[in-house]
This record gives sequence, structure tokens and C-alpha cells, in this order.
Amino acid sequence: MASPPPAPPTQPANLRRIVAASLIGTTIEWYDFFLYGSAAALVFNKLFFPDSDPLVGTLLSFLTYAVGFAARPLGALVFGHYGDRLGRKKLLVLSLLMMGGATFAIGLLPTHATVGSAAPVLLTVLRLVQGFALGGEWGGAVLLVSEHGDARRRGFWASWPQTGAPAGQLLATGVLSLLTAVLSDSAFGSWGWRIPFLLSGVLVVVGLWIRLSVDESPVFQQALAQAETRKAARAAEDRTERLPLVSVLRHHWRDVLVAMGARMAENISYYVITAFILVYATTSAGVSKQTALNAVLIASAVHFAVIPAWGALSDRIGRRPVYLLGAAGVGLWMFPFFWLTDTGGFGYLILAVTVGLVLHGAMYAPQAAFFAEMFATRMRYSGASIGAQFASVAAGAPAPLIATALLSAYGNSTPIALYVIAAAVLTLIAVGVAKETRHRDLADVEASAGAGPTAARTAGARTL
Repeated sequence: MASPPPAPPTQPANLRRIVAASLIGTTIEWYDFFLYGSAAALVFNKLFFPDSDPLVGTLLSFLTYAVGFAARPLGALVFGHYGDRLGRKKLLVLSLLMMGGATFAIGLLPTHATVGSAAPVLLTVLRLVQGFALGGEWGGAVLLVSEHGDARRRGFWASWPQTGAPAGQLLATGVLSLLTAVLSDSAFGSWGWRIPFLLSGVLVVVGLWIRLSVDESPVFQQALAQAETRKAARAAEDRTERLPLVSVLRHHWRDVLVAMGARMAENISYYVITAFILVYATTSAGVSKQTALNAVLIASAVHFAVIPAWGALSDRIGRRPVYLLGAAGVGLWMFPFFWLTDTGGFGYLILAVTVGLVLHGAMYAPQAAFFAEMFATRMRYSGASIGAQFASVAAGAPAPLIATALLSAYGNSTPIALYVIAAAVLTLIAVGVAKETRHRDLADVEASAGAGPTAARTAGARTL
């Protein structure tokens, strides 16, 4: 059978629309996810765990926060499987609906004072839905852009959906900061905290309108057509292709391990710098809630601005050098980060968080293109999502929890800094053993993988 024609290159105007759709969608989803983290650090300990010691209540609050990460691998498996079979766009629309619906429902939840122990149970269930949705969101959003863009500037274009994380953090922190500035502590704790969650309903409508207007990835459409032409002739291979997860674990297991290792420093450092710092600054450094939120707000704006720059640099010098710079930088910055925070000065706090997030951006920016280039098209959604989200269970999920427990046990920041440094070492090893991927054409990866099991193994081996 004749092979389908190559996917036509995406026009610049259409590519910008694809990038905008992915960016806005990821911003909304990260807004929902980070809003929970900020609320967990600031008010959920009092609203849902009021009978506990303040620091213990914060630990319990962060425990429900970590539950969302536990659901992300399941979301990665389900969304990755169907995203590799049905397409990226359909699954992205579903993830946005699930995330927005769960966040809106949190804004309507009764607290412990109203329904007792049922309140934290309901909160945990909705957090699970959030995590499940986000587990499927990231892979689809970055792949939709990566597969539309050209190889020469893939790092730059694919880094834009990554800016959805700082944009969501900026939006969530900004709304909370505004509310804490205009409302009294009692008003914010009584009803003001609900406003940011209910706002998610409006944001989801906007995100859906934009996402429904974009086209499916041409690389995926071409790969799907190729799969159809092979179906009759290669029935045994098609059985494997019906389960992208099986193909990923069979042909790309090394790449999954590299992706998981690469996520360690990136994920742990981010949640220590943006979520745990709200606890540390207000309890150990004597900084007010408003000051801590404002510092994260300013740093998130800088984070948003530098991510595309790091992505463009990865197009020029490679994904690995930029990623390694970020991992080493975060590890080296941890002790100065806490020393500056301990001064209690607003300027020093801004410097601490901003430098930390700039260095984090050096890992986060090339990550989208780096992970996408590791996997063949018909298993790319599954592979990238599994590698990213399974790591989050061991990295981002327990990071604020572990940091808070270390602070409670030792009363200082030294073990927390060493914890992040250990994660940086793991990431340096994982990325250090990987090979550069920036010159890889996503269509060529598909062609190699489509030639049969042996070729697929070869394609996977080239990534290491």
C-alpha cells in the first residue's frame, strides 16, 4: 500500500494559534492546580483540619495536596492511551472540563465546621479529579505544539505551553494576593478563599472556546493513516499498537527512566520554591502572608518571561546543556535561597525566589521538546506523559510535605536544602547519560518506529 503523503508544514499564523490555545489551556489548568497548593499553605489547615496543631494541620493540608499528584500517573496512562489512538485535541478538551469542574466544586465545598470529617474527604476526592486531569493535560498540550512546529525552532515553540505553569501560578497567586490585601483575615477565611476557585468556571469557558478552534496535530494524523495501511498486513504488530503503553514500555523504557530522572530536580525545586516557601517564610522567617505571596507573584512573572528564552537557547546549543545548567544551578542556589529568606527582607525574598525560578526555567523550558523527541508519534502521548507524571509522584507530590516535615523535625532549612541538592544530583545523572535530541525530526522518529519492532528498539536506543 502507498504511504500517505508527508504532513504539510504548519503555517506561522496557524502555529501561533496552536501555541495560544495550548498556552491558555495549560495556564487555566495550572491555575486550578496551583490555587489548591497556595490555599493548602494558607487556609485549608484551619478550614478542613481545625483540630490539629498549626504545623500538623499544614502537613495534613499538604497531604491532600499530594493526593493530586498520586492521580497524575493514572491520568497519564488513560489520556496517553486514548490520546495516541484518538488524537491530542479531543483529550485536551476533556482534561480542561474535568479540571475546571473539580476546581469550581472546591469553591462550593462545606468546611469542617459545617459537615465535620466529610469535608476533608470531599476535598480529597476533588483533588484526585484535578490530578487525574492534569496528568493527561501536560503531554497533550506540549505535543500539540511540538508536532505542529518545525524542528529548527521546536524548543522555542514547545516552551510556550510550559509558560502556562508560571502563568497559572501568577494568576493564582495574584488573585489570592489581591483578596488578602482587600479582605480581613476573618473575611478571607470565611468566604473570600472561595472566589478564586469559583472564578475557574469562567476561565474554563474561555479555554474551551479557544481549544475547540484548533486543528489536530498533522504529524499524528499522518501516523494514524500509516497505522491504518499497516493494519491488514501486520496484524501482530497492530495488536501492540492498540496499546501504546505496551509499546512504550517495550521500546522506550530507557527514555521513560531518563524523563523520570530529569523531572526530579525540576519538580521538587519548583514546589519548594513556590509552595513550601509560603509556609517557611511565614513561620520561620517572620514574613507576613501578603509579603510572601507578593514575592512569589513577582518571581512568577520573571519565570514566565525567561522560559521562552531558555527554550530558544536549547534550539541553538541543545536540550541537554540548558537542562544540565538548570539542574546544577538549582542545587547550588538552595543554601543562598534559604539564607536570603531568613533575613526577612522583602527584597531578599524576591531575589531568592526569582533566581530559583529562573534556574528552574532552564530545566522546564527545554523539557517539552526534549521529552517529545524521545518517542515515536503513535506512542509519544503515552511516553511523554508516563515519564513526566510517574516522576511527579516521587518528586512534586511529597516535596512540600517532606520539606514541612523536615522543618518540623529539625527546625532549620539545612536538611531541606540537602533534599533539593540530592534531587539535583539525580537529574544531572539522568540527563548526563541521555543523548542530544534537538536535531531529531519527529516524522523520522515515526518512520523508524514504524519499520517494525527491531527498528523501534533502535529508535528508542538512539535516545540514550
